[in-house]
Amino acid sequence: MSRNIEALFSVLLVALCTTVLLTNAQFLPPNAPSIPGLFPPGMPPDALKCWSSLTNISGCALEVFRSIFSLQFGNIGPNCCKAFLGLEESCWPGMFPSNPSFPPLLNNSCSHRGGFVPPA
Repeated sequence: MSRNIEALFSVLLVALCTTVLLTNAQFLPPNAPSIPGLFPPGMPPDALKCWSSLTNISGCALEVFRSIFSLQFGNIGPNCCKAFLGLEESCWPGMFPSNPSFPPLLNNSCSHRGGFVPPA
């Protein structure tokens, strides 16, 4: 009997999680990377414009997201680093609202690894 209850609970929990994730997905801005909960609903257009600099480079946004979660910057490619270094610092708070310490770390890493000089 208890195994039946555990199995039923597991199925209900999976169904609930799936429903919540799918419901939240409809509130993401168009063309935004689809990591649930990363961007708050109603993200400002300026932040989306900032993200477009990275999403125009194949795989760059994914490289940035992996770095956010692992805090390892070695997998950021040179083109992605160059695009990130080209962003204005005013873009950072809108792009990374829940992790304000990440952009300076990535900026520093890209500056040292690639030899790129951030815009003045």
